[in-house]
Amino acid sequence: QVQLVESGGGLVQAGGSLRLSCVASGRTFSTSAVGWFRQAPGKEREFVAAIMWSGGNSVSDSVKGRFTISRDNGKNTVYLQMNNLEPEDTAIYYCAARSTIYYTTRVDDYDYWGQGTQVTVSS
Repeated sequence: QVQLVESGGGLVQAGGSLRLSCVASGRTFSTSAVGWFRQAPGKEREFVAAIMWSGGNSVSDSVKGRFTISRDNGKNTVYLQMNNLEPEDTAIYYCAARSTIYYTTRVDDYDYWGQGTQVTVSS
């Protein structure tokens, strides 16, 4: 079992930055792939970024060059650094983990989810 808790969301002006954190509990976290997803009002949950235990990662085209994902296995934490934020980035951001070392971009492939953290970007 893995429990996930996100933090770091908030209200920021366009062009600003936020760093989200996802702290996990559970013995297998260091070998779990972890992803960040987001869901805006009235829209489906979508992939943002994901990272393997080894550090290999992927980010969606919509945030490439602005968002960076990283992890510190010693702290059981995955980060999402978000720079040059745009109003279109406004959403609830969720951290999710898989029971394998490989990440995917599919919501249904993730076994554990956090409660989410709200990110609001004003224009």
